[in-house]
Amino acid sequence: MNDAPLVEAVGKYVKRLKHYTPPFDFLIVPDVKTSKSMTEQRQKEAEGQAILSAIDSRDYVVLLDERGKELTSREFAAFIDKRTLSLAGNLVFVIGGPYGFSEAVYQRANEKLSLSRMTFSHEMVRLFFVEQVYRAMTILRGEPYHHD
Repeated sequence: MNDAPLVEAVGKYVKRLKHYTPPFDFLIVPDVKTSKSMTEQRQKEAEGQAILSAIDSRDYVVLLDERGKELTSREFAAFIDKRTLSLAGNLVFVIGGPYGFSEAVYQRANEKLSLSRMTFSHEMVRLFFVEQVYRAMTILRGEPYHHD
């Protein structure tokens, strides 16, 4: 599958978001090197270590997890607004690996949100999510991007 169109679309929304939230950053933790002998559990733990090393102790961590709470776009905008007003650190959203999150990542998380109970590729989740963040910013500013 050629992911270039998805990567390009993500880049478009990331660029738009810089207008709304100058500190907006999109960090992709490198994939864990796997082998046939690496179990799913070990892969989740290795990915979890990489994720946790990228998170500051002051950050508010939200896992994008199929078992998380589902929000409408307006509810998500209010969620972002409420969290960003009261944070000492950053609001950090994390997309899990192919087997989900390690227990250590679940323990570190402050909340879990779900984009859907369906499973999507990482590239598609990145696009769906960054578009929803952009949509939230336009809702908070009263701009005409979102229609109920």
